[in-house]
Amino acid sequence: MILRFFRRNDGGETIQRLYGAIVAHSRQPVFYTDYAVPDTIEGRFEMILAHAFLLFHRLKGEDEARRALGQGVFDAFCTDMDANLREMGVGDLTVPKKMKKVAEAFYGRIAAYEAPIEAGDLDALTQAVLRNVHGSKPAHEGEARAFAHYMIAAVAALRAVPFARFAAGDLPLAPPPALGTTEIDPS
Repeated sequence: MILRFFRRNDGGETIQRLYGAIVAHSRQPVFYTDYAVPDTIEGRFEMILAHAFLLFHRLKGEDEARRALGQGVFDAFCTDMDANLREMGVGDLTVPKKMKKVAEAFYGRIAAYEAPIEAGDLDALTQAVLRNVHGSKPAHEGEARAFAHYMIAAVAALRAVPFARFAAGDLPLAPPPALGTTEIDPS
């Protein structure tokens, strides 16, 4: 049934919907207000990387055919980053060098987040978020810890989502709780 869906539209629509959901979720204002993510190109890029990680982490346990969905989303991410670089005026000769840095950042974040998530190590995940999202600024350790809690909760929630939801282009992530609520304690 799922493969039939991909044959009907080659998966392109599904992939674009999933990538669009990553970007939309990454732009939620609460990340930039309560979680102190810098509202800059770099801060937005970090949010896209973190949310892409959440999807890819969920898909890594699937069989090879199903993991291809993640590869399609990664390809859409690369296409989008390339287009954004060009739109910002990066020259044709420089784009490949910049894209290499984008790929290095992507794989670096996967490595930085994967081990602490797998180990259930909140402190290590907090430090990875603090380093990547907040530039290691100690003043933002509470927000980094809250974001690490959010990531752990999102991983657990996505684990319970059947693959068919992703194959339909749905990324069911709950909105991040505002800090100061009882849902997340940033300490």
